[in-house]
Amino acid sequence: MPQKDPCQKQACEIQKCLQANNYMESKCQAVIEELRKCCARYPKGRSLICSGFEKEEEEKQTLKHTPQ
Repeated sequence: MPQKDPCQKQACEIQKCLQANNYMESKCQAVIEELRKCCARYPKGRSLICSGFEKEEEEKQTLKHTPQ
């Protein structure tokens, strides 16, 4: 049986918040930050839910190292 994603609870909280706030991301920054904190606690690839944040970080790193 596959392991439950360690950050599933936080992802569900984001969905609840977005639905309750007419999908205004700005009203859900606190719960989004909780998911980011959860993702930071686990090794890369451990959480499918965190893969979007991991990709975002990789893109930031790539842009940082690209000569202007």
